[in-house]
Amino acid sequence: MRARRTASLAASALVTTLALTGLLSGPAAASGPTAARGGPGAVASATDPVTHEENDRVPEGSLWTQHYFPSSDRSGTELHADVLLPEGLPRKAKVPVILSVGPYFGHSGQTGAEGWSHTGPSDRFQDFIEGTDLFDQGYAFVMVDLRGFGGSTGCLDWGGPGEQADVKAAIDWAAKQPWSTGAVGLYGKSYDAATGLMGNNLDLRALKAVVAQEPVWDMYQYIYSNGVPRPNVTGTANAYNSIATLPQLPDDDPRYLANSRYEEAHPECLTGNAAGYRIADQKDPFWTSRDLAKAAKGTDTPLFVTQGFIENNTKPEEMQEYLDNHKGPERGWVGQWEHVRGGDRTSDGRLSMGREGWYDETLSFYDQYLKGIKPAVRYPAYSVEDSTGAWRAQKTWPVVERSVNISLGGGSYVDDGGLSSAGTLAPAAPERLKSSGNWDLENAPSIEPAAPEGPAEGKALIQGAGAVTSNFTVRSEPLRKAVRVTGTPKISLTAEGRGNVMLKLYDVAPDGTAVMFDEQVSLLNTRKLTVDLKSTDWTLAAGHVLAVRIGSIQTGSWRDTPSGETIKVTKAQLALALDDPSDDVATGGARSPYLDTYLRQYTVPLPAGPATFRVVPGGRL
Repeated sequence: MRARRTASLAASALVTTLALTGLLSGPAAASGPTAARGGPGAVASATDPVTHEENDRVPEGSLWTQHYFPSSDRSGTELHADVLLPEGLPRKAKVPVILSVGPYFGHSGQTGAEGWSHTGPSDRFQDFIEGTDLFDQGYAFVMVDLRGFGGSTGCLDWGGPGEQADVKAAIDWAAKQPWSTGAVGLYGKSYDAATGLMGNNLDLRALKAVVAQEPVWDMYQYIYSNGVPRPNVTGTANAYNSIATLPQLPDDDPRYLANSRYEEAHPECLTGNAAGYRIADQKDPFWTSRDLAKAAKGTDTPLFVTQGFIENNTKPEEMQEYLDNHKGPERGWVGQWEHVRGGDRTSDGRLSMGREGWYDETLSFYDQYLKGIKPAVRYPAYSVEDSTGAWRAQKTWPVVERSVNISLGGGSYVDDGGLSSAGTLAPAAPERLKSSGNWDLENAPSIEPAAPEGPAEGKALIQGAGAVTSNFTVRSEPLRKAVRVTGTPKISLTAEGRGNVMLKLYDVAPDGTAVMFDEQVSLLNTRKLTVDLKSTDWTLAAGHVLAVRIGSIQTGSWRDTPSGETIKVTKAQLALALDDPSDDVATGGARSPYLDTYLRQYTVPLPAGPATFRVVPGGRL
């Protein structure tokens, strides 16, 4: 971490100076039960800043103030902001603003009470503040509560027009403050990464850059997959209703506390929020207004994203559509990790993403676009970890050297959720969620058993001669050379019958062990169907086989209702984007620790079967 500089003014003198000169002006918060100056829990207002010495929850080197302003949709919603300015900021000085907008900035805790003894600003992104020495580098950091959360009023509107209006209001407000240069950058992970994508979509002049770690690219896809609900169809609504009604700390200012209890007087906010998630039709206006990938068309805000291809929470669904629609400068770290931040480490100290330099690179990104400082280091546009654990540099993602459409033929299966394979399944049967309770964008319940696809799943993939069971599998010829499957695979098919379909891709080694590396499901609500799988970046080694499984949903990752019907599939086709790994340009990075965990969980035995297609027609890219 960079060495901290000493504040140029004594904290008490600085507080007086900034208040008198108007650098901390804004809508005044009502005075609350503030601790005595020099005590551990002083409460800030818009005109009465608080230092770390006065409240230990204030980050060192900063001054904390609280502000209130209206959302931009004329709904009467009042938004709350915690502002952290560099301590020792000279008179009339202005700084660029790093802004985060989300549901997790409540003073009592992010997703639940965290045991604080006194109020203060959220420490959600303390890692980023410390890792960049943000205040020493001349930035303000602002945290704005979305409507219904923390100190903001209004009804929850998960990813909808109301929240989009909140993001717009927050950007406009931050740009117009007397201590702001007018240049704003958004920062976040998970939910507040999705609000970053919303910000880009608004195409506002004041927004100069967005850093979005593990976002949701399309809000519908987090709740449904082509009409099939995920377990969090109720869990996510419950989670955010719970966060919205989280009790705040009694020593906060009265205005903040009154706003935090908004739902008590408006219980319809909670029931309305839960009702929205139960709309299964992707074409319903509720969801089309939340299609962030589609809304990104033609946008050009500089964008820095991270995405784990194999993570179980905010999955890479519609990721490629968003990036294809975005026309501005892009930076990305994408690879084989779980739901983590760029600087996160495992319990034994390894970087969760495997790559050094997250804070330096993000600070350089903001310096370039918010301050106009030319980067001292030439970073790759995209740093990509593929399934071998190797890192490469690319100018964009994905890089596609050849697109192929492969005929898979057809087959039949029974949409029974795996019952017709019960004789080969272990008694514990397919994976199930340990809890169907709250599921927010930061915390997904774990899966049980520990190996979601074990030997029983592998046996279920074997279809007996002439038998119609819960799935059928088609296989490629062994690859003559290594090839990378990248981008977003698509499967189209014609189906006769009513029910569900699950589509999975497997990387099969010569010894018969297979790793499931991509999947998706859909309702069979039309005879002809095309399904986008998750975006991926997976290298198939020479001699390996690509297997495609088509069948009934046999996993607790969806809350499906099997029809019991026999489904006949014809004219199945697989569209793949392929890249040749032999011309990769290496860049720094170690193997992400989660990759080995994933391989242990998703490797199954898959005995050889007849080959019916080639991954690379002609054998060359």
